[in-house]
Amino acid sequence: MQDSKRYYKPDVRLGKEGTTYEIYQRCLIIRLNDELDHHNAVKIREQSDKLIDRNHIKHIIFDFSGTDFMDSAGIGLILGRKSRVSGVGGTLTIRKPKPAIRKLLKLSKMESMVE
Repeated sequence: MQDSKRYYKPDVRLGKEGTTYEIYQRCLIIRLNDELDHHNAVKIREQSDKLIDRNHIKHIIFDFSGTDFMDSAGIGLILGRKSRVSGVGGTLTIRKPKPAIRKLLKLSKMESMVE
């Protein structure tokens, strides 16, 4: 008798800025491994938009475990990606923000996105 479970190897890509992009079904996991400032936000926006379009992404998870700093460009990046997936009935979740980033998210009224 065959096991009916399917095992799926996620598609993992490394961005130029050190960010890792993992696609599992219609979910994009973005693991940030550096500061999320204006310079990195532009690169992450470009790469994530390509992946969202090519893979019909419905859900996005931002993993902040490797990030110590985020500025307003990061807020814009998150809100822009949230808008894109919300348009197709999807969700955006933020995981493992460090205290300084959690405080910025709270001040920006975005703490409801934190899991």
